Amino acid sequence: MKDNITNYKKHSSSLVPIPSVSEEESIKAAMATQLKKKELSDLHLRIIIKQEANQGNYQKAIAILDKLIARLPNSAIDYNNRGLMYLKIADYDQAMTDFNKAIALSPSLDRAYNNRGNCYAHQGNLSKAIENYEKALDINPYNQKVWINQGITLRELGDYPLAIETLELAKMIGNQYLGRIYAERGYTRYLMGDWNYAISDYRRALSYLPKAIVISKK
Repeated sequence: MKDNITNYKKHSSSLVPIPSVSEEESIKAAMATQLKKKELSDLHLRIIIKQEANQGNYQKAIAILDKLIARLPNSAIDYNNRGLMYLKIADYDQAMTDFNKAIALSPSLDRAYNNRGNCYAHQGNLSKAIENYEKALDINPYNQKVWINQGITLRELGDYPLAIETLELAKMIGNQYLGRIYAERGYTRYLMGDWNYAISDYRRALSYLPKAIVISKK
């Protein structure tokens, strides 16, 4: 090793050293390692963002997303996620800006249309909300969250029968959000004056609550 360095120094004024095959492979491996570290770093940031969001620390999540977007300025998912955090803190203008950017970058991102629909709904623009939910369902008709949101918005518009029908479609997709679906359908039936059906749906909704929940007595 020392001899090789000595030889390089002797000839450095006239010759550029050519890496051997093994050295070239080492360089490639080192570059691959660095790229892998960067990829893991992006993943690590997203894990932290999710943890902060789950704890309700939306401002912290936004700050980390700012860094991630600076690193990946064409990432539609990160713009969508930051928009969702802004939606959580009721900054609707900034949320809308991020959802629009996410859709511009990835027009087939159904989650962004769903979230933009929610943003419109929070602002009271229910017709625009429905328009975005329909676009999301055109892209992915199996997005159960969108069907639920559309059903809720139709109820807010006073179209109870169509809201019930939409929630029924949501129920057919899968079991993940059945408790929420029964609760929303129960409330819709309550507003319609169908008391018995409403009670039945509320009971079903309660059956999906986590078993560990204990109601304390005062």
